[in-house]
Parts: sequence; C-alpha cells; structure tokens
Amino acid sequence: MTAATPVTPATRARGGFCLAVTGTVVLMAAASAPSPFYPQLTEQLQLPPVATTLIFAIYAIPLLLALLTLGSLSDRVGRRGILTVGSVALSVSLLMFWAADSFLLLLAARALQGLAAGLLVPVLNAMMVDHEPSRWLGAAALANTVAPMAGLGLGALTAAGLLDLPGIDAGTIFLLLAAVFPLLAATAWTIPTPPVLPGDAGPDPRARRVSAATRRIIVSVAPAIIAGWVTNGLFLALGPGIIATRFHADTYLHQAGSIIILAAAGVVAATALQGATARRISVFGAVSLGAGTVLSLAALAVPTLPGYLASVAVVGAGFGTAFMGAMRTLLPHVDPGQRATVMAVIYTISYLAMSVPVVLAGFLVPALTLPGAAAVLGGVVVLLSITATLTHLRTPTELTPPATQHRPKGTRRP
Repeated sequence: MTAATPVTPATRARGGFCLAVTGTVVLMAAASAPSPFYPQLTEQLQLPPVATTLIFAIYAIPLLLALLTLGSLSDRVGRRGILTVGSVALSVSLLMFWAADSFLLLLAARALQGLAAGLLVPVLNAMMVDHEPSRWLGAAALANTVAPMAGLGLGALTAAGLLDLPGIDAGTIFLLLAAVFPLLAATAWTIPTPPVLPGDAGPDPRARRVSAATRRIIVSVAPAIIAGWVTNGLFLALGPGIIATRFHADTYLHQAGSIIILAAAGVVAATALQGATARRISVFGAVSLGAGTVLSLAALAVPTLPGYLASVAVVGAGFGTAFMGAMRTLLPHVDPGQRATVMAVIYTISYLAMSVPVVLAGFLVPALTLPGAAAVLGGVVVLLSITATLTHLRTPTELTPPATQHRPKGTRRP
C-alpha cells in the first residue's frame, strides 16, 4: 500500500495562498460583472442616473457594516467558517441578480452582495498573509494588489464579451458565478491548517485594538488608498457610460474597455515594480494617479478615444502601485493576530472612498453631464494624489521596508 504524501508546511502555504488569491479574483470579478450592463439597465427600467449609481453604491453600505462589525471575526474564530458563510451569501446574491426584474430587487441583490464581500474581503486578504510562501517574501502585498485588479478586469471582460454573443444575457453570467463560490468554500475545508490558539477567541476587546504605531502608518497611506479607490469607483460606475455616450461605443466589450485597461495596467505595473522599495512604489503610484487623471480629463474634453484609453492605462498603473505601496508599507508592522482586523480597516477606507463619490456623481450628472461630473471628481483625485506624494516623500525610511523584509511570525488560522 502506498503511503499518503505528508502535508508539509510548504504545501499548506501554497494551497492556502492559491485559494486566497483565487477567491479574491472571483470575488472582484463578481463585483465588476454588472458594470457593462448598467447602461442597459438604465434604458430598460427607465432609471434616472442617480438610480443607476445607487445600484452600484448600495453595495458599500452593508459591506462597510460587515467590515466594521465582523471584519476581525476570523482572527478569533478561524478563517474557514467565515469564508463558507460569505461564499454562500454571495451565491444567493448572484441568484437574486439572475431573477431581478425590478429596481428594488436589484438593490436587494447588490446589498446582499456587499454584505458577503464584507465577510470575504478581510478573510481572503488575511489568508494571503497567513500563507505567504516563505521563498517569496513580499508575495502577500503583491497578491493583495494584483488579485483584486485582475478580478475587476476579468469580470468586466468576461461579462462584456459574453453579452455581445447572441443568446447570452446577464442572467447566464450570474448563474455561472453563483456556481463558483460553493466550490471555493468546499475547497477551503480541504486545506489543513493549525487550530486557533485558545487565547485568540477571547472576548477582551483591548486585545483586538490596532496599535498606535499601526494606526499612524494607516493614516500615512490613507491618501493614496483613497485616491486610488475613488478612481476605481468612478471607472466601475461611470466608465461604460462615458465610453458609450462620449465616444459612441456600440458594443458591451467596447464600453467595458476602460475597466479592462485600468485593471490590466495595474497588474502589469505592480508586477514590474515588485522589487522596488515601498516608498518608490508609493510615490510612483501617487504621481501616476494624478497625472493619468489630468490626461483623462483632457482626452474627454477634446474628445479623443485613443488618448482617453492611454490615460486610463496611466491611471491603472497608478492605482495598482499606490495600493501595493501602501500594503508593503503597512503589512510588516501588523501583528499576526490582527491581520483580518487591519485589512477590515483598510477596506473600510477603500470602499467608502469608492462609494461616496459615485453617489455624488449620480446627483451631479443631471446638472453637469457625465464628463462634467467626472471632471469635478477627477479634481478631487488630483488633490489627493498630490497629498499622497508629499506624505510618502516625508515618511521616515524605517516605515517603508523593502520587499525582502520578513513578515512577523505567527499561527495561521483555520
């Protein structure tokens, strides 16, 4: 009889890391998949612009509530149980999208999707750090940047491509996505992990507070995170509409082009700069965000589609590297028992930055038109990018460790 192959720490790390990366890609794909048909929803249900942005932004309200109240839960009770609950909730939300035939049902589906994401985001991001391969230090920060952007681009590309095919509608896409998440949850239970230490489940809230030093680092990286996620929200909610109305694109794939380019540029830039110092990555990201936004507004004013898409690539490179720089600055200073807690804080900031401007844009569009609203919010991104650049240049060198710095040691969660 052949002996079973022992599960080594290296095997466990690879399995957990791959699961977390795959889960994040699919989660963000599910978040961006509705974007290509927002213009179609507006026409079919005769919705005003503010209603369309509300469908997008309602995602953030339950997501933020989940992050604030449940974001640290997996630090205390384990990763796999929370991952399972979040995956089931997300599958239900996608089935609701498939059955939606009214504005209210769309809002309910999007809200449940946000709640599920609020459970899944901190768990998956913490798992990346838990299971970071020992031979690839810095992989967690890179994956925390590349996986979300790859998911955003993949979701928009797949949804738009399928919608352009005859006989394929949005419902088909949601059914396919709904089938993935139960598989993700089941896979999580096949990965052996050590038990949670008894002290980790204790009720003392003081043990779960983020340290003052970590809070200072979060404040220092916040402007770059906010600038990047404001940009992300604008492209997800308004990008297809801008392409359709300003440049007269007549296919779903063309309308989703800005989202795809944004994500692809972010992945390429983050991968190319992974060997640089955290400060250099952060400064590059902040400068690229500001410069790309200025260029995109100029391209909208002309208008020129090639110029606009080129500027989107610059913005995407800025978004990807700004977020990776923030993660590389922060993660080495996070206690292993507070990883999900800290990631919940980061994504609370991120989704607030993504959602509030989008709702504001819905009110601005009737008065200023779509390009006018984009110009106002683009100005905010430029100011935040300048602030982030100056903040990074003034940050002490010891707070921006290189990629080779070792992460804190600690017990991984089940």
